[in-house]
Amino acid sequence: MTLRVRWIRAVGNDTYNERFAREFAEVKNPGTEVEVVSLRNPSVQHHVEYQSYEALLGADIVRVVRDAAVKQFDAVVVGCFYDPVLVEAREISGETVVVAPCQASFEIASNLAQKVSIIVGRRKWVPRIESRVREYGHGHLLASCRALQLGVEDFQRDRNETVRRMVEQGRRAIDEDGAEALILGCTLEFGFYKQLQDVLGVPVIDSALAAFKRAEALADTKQRFGWKPSRVGGCEPPPEAEELLAWNVFDPAQLPIASPFHA
Repeated sequence: MTLRVRWIRAVGNDTYNERFAREFAEVKNPGTEVEVVSLRNPSVQHHVEYQSYEALLGADIVRVVRDAAVKQFDAVVVGCFYDPVLVEAREISGETVVVAPCQASFEIASNLAQKVSIIVGRRKWVPRIESRVREYGHGHLLASCRALQLGVEDFQRDRNETVRRMVEQGRRAIDEDGAEALILGCTLEFGFYKQLQDVLGVPVIDSALAAFKRAEALADTKQRFGWKPSRVGGCEPPPEAEELLAWNVFDPAQLPIASPFHA
């Protein structure tokens, strides 16, 4: 059984596309095909730390999800921990399951611990992330958000310094806030979880891996059991023939995909 998963890097550069493809190639199941893409958006090239940037990317993400549905991908991941335009993307995804890192990480963490702290980059991120966690019904699990005072592009720049700060804030989350597990609250915090688990002695969830494996699992259950997105009630999509096609809402010529890498 072949499963097809598209990972959308919600930013206008391809710096880490190949790296993410390699990371997923190491953990994917046999038969899973992965495509990592970024967006052609010159306005937001580096990060989505600000909600205004998130808004500028929203339409592009929806278009790329719609394209995945047309091309019959089994699952798509919107690869930013803010989970941007997740509801909107799901509305237009057809039979394609749409997953995002914050929700996926908490779905996993809720099976492993009763109190969870998120290791974020900057204090700026905290209100947005806390709002998401409450929206998903996991507010009772949240022990704290601990900020490293690093921006998105800093995590991989000096990995030793990033680890030092993660260990420091992780220990404080455990000792002072009562955290029993940690979530790395940015998909560019990849590659650190194992070392942190060994040092801190609690589960440390890499949000990129969590989202990818969650998408892969839901792609599998979709194919095996027919568990695909509902299309009634609040999940009703826009009319296909009367509006989407007649009005050329999703013109393929405007598809903002850049630099696909496959695994």
